[in-house]
Amino acid sequence: MAHKHDDDYDLVVIGSGPAGERAASQAAYFGFDVALVEKAEAPGGAGINTGTIPSKTLRESALFLSGAQTRGLHGVNLLVKRDVSADDFMYRERYVVGRQRERFHWNMDRHRVDFIHGVARLDGPRRVSVQTPEGTRALATRAVIVATGSTPRHPDYLPFEDSWVYDSDSILEMHALPKSMACIGAGVIGCEYATFIAAMGIRVVLINSGETLLPFLDRELSEHLAGEMSQENIQVLSNERVRSVTRVSATALRVVLESGIDFEVQSVLFAAGRRPATEDLGLVEAGVNLDAKGFVSVDENYQTNVPGIYAIGDVIGFPALASTSMDQGRRAACHAFGFDFRNKVDRQLPFGIYTVPSISMVGESEQSAADKGIDYAVGRASYANNPRSQIIGDEHGFLKLVFCRSTLKLLGVHIIGERSTELIHLGAAVIQFGGAIDYFIQSVFNHPTLSEIYKYAAYDGLRSLPKAEQRQVWRKLD
Repeated sequence: MAHKHDDDYDLVVIGSGPAGERAASQAAYFGFDVALVEKAEAPGGAGINTGTIPSKTLRESALFLSGAQTRGLHGVNLLVKRDVSADDFMYRERYVVGRQRERFHWNMDRHRVDFIHGVARLDGPRRVSVQTPEGTRALATRAVIVATGSTPRHPDYLPFEDSWVYDSDSILEMHALPKSMACIGAGVIGCEYATFIAAMGIRVVLINSGETLLPFLDRELSEHLAGEMSQENIQVLSNERVRSVTRVSATALRVVLESGIDFEVQSVLFAAGRRPATEDLGLVEAGVNLDAKGFVSVDENYQTNVPGIYAIGDVIGFPALASTSMDQGRRAACHAFGFDFRNKVDRQLPFGIYTVPSISMVGESEQSAADKGIDYAVGRASYANNPRSQIIGDEHGFLKLVFCRSTLKLLGVHIIGERSTELIHLGAAVIQFGGAIDYFIQSVFNHPTLSEIYKYAAYDGLRSLPKAEQRQVWRKLD
């Protein structure tokens, strides 16, 4: 590569969230000159500051402060201490976020990425203008990756100026713990916050515009989550939309639904969607195609219709997960410079949902297998029968395997219960390598572990087959 002039780069990444950080690191790893531009005071995007890391840390704080994590262990129902404050609740979140910001800067320094604080705008496919506190910088570059993330929607019917009305970002600035909360939106963010807010002893009303919770889940997991919510002081109102939210007293907000139902709560959380942060980037002027909702259109390499301009993460829409966004960033960086090192993002995407209890899934559900005409069978194993589950006091979850009836090839794994987001990767690896459920039967697992639940789900799956098919399988295993 030629000698680098000031403000001449091989790659400029706009946005420092999980997607942007990994894209910048990947290109720098191969020796390219990279600049990463971030307009916010703190680096890390929603992943570090308002989304992934903070919400998951709050979940653990809620379980600890409420005693929910140890109720099954000790056989007692420990209630939240009455003197727990919002500062108590947020303490660990602030600590972890601070550590993650330190890690971000360490990673950028390690890869020799130039971190620029400023507002970026495309001046064509090969130039980026950055308004910094010191003035304007004109960056020349071979490629641009847009990773600016998303922001919460703000519908007109919500008085966000009210100090007790939050969106999924501002809830991290909660000044006091409420006695009750209406959560508008029952997607992943809404369900996560609803469950760990309820774990703190706060009454929660969860307003779901659909008929079922998280309909992309295997239906059995969705129904199990709904049952757990009903046991934890969460009232779920399905097929409902909010008409208005108004303040009626110093301690009460009235929520009126389109069905005519109304009720009062102390606080409201809006978690019903986010919009791509693509405004004022100069994308349209650069000729980049956006869809009707403002998401950037990309191909399988995350390149837009303009060669050399890429987009990754929340700005391109589904699945908008930190895990997938990171790999999108690596893939886009490799494609921009002709590397086959990361030539695709894995098609088997694990989903992790940090509700209480947590949920994770990968591959086919029963419903998707049936829709595709696959001759499938199912094996289940309950946490209640697992020694490790009994030790840690979580006996309400289960693991479900979906597999091909004739070949025993593993097609999908669905888990609800503690550590599900860790356990899922074993099943994902077996699917990735084309393995069958007999792997779990043949393998030796540490004892006692939660991972053993795979073995007993596999046995259960075999028992679900007709006797003649079972005998054929056992002959193969011998």
